[in-house]
Amino acid sequence: MIDFASFQKYSLFGGFRPEDIESIRPLFRTATYVPHALIIREEERNDSLYFILQGSVRVSRDSVDIIDLKEGDCFGEMEILDVMPAAATVRAITPLTLAALNNRSIHEMYKLDPKLFALFMMNLARDLSRRLRRMDERVCANARHACREEKLAAVV
Repeated sequence: MIDFASFQKYSLFGGFRPEDIESIRPLFRTATYVPHALIIREEERNDSLYFILQGSVRVSRDSVDIIDLKEGDCFGEMEILDVMPAAATVRAITPLTLAALNNRSIHEMYKLDPKLFALFMMNLARDLSRRLRRMDERVCANARHACREEKLAAVV
């Protein structure tokens, strides 16, 4: 069962009250997966935003592991916004329980309560901005490291 306490972990529901969660609860579907189960395949269609209620997943791209996500994390947000094929593959690492909102459910949220929808989308934009900042930091750190290695190699 999805309840307010379950969603307090997710920044996408920041500012939501218990009655807000209750009003959108019917829009979610839940599913369970065994370890190694494929949730999203890179370059294929994905129309859902997933919330990890229990367990963990591994996100990879071009067969390179990017990040492991756990309870309290979500994934699939890029495809919700840009309606492009999935940017990465996501597989269950452990037994997994997910709650999902698909595009149709998100549109239903808008029809149900435009203010909640706006808050949800603002929270989503903030989450993506934070992730982009972290990726920028990682890219810059990797570039600095590579530059130092080039300088060391040139000295030798």
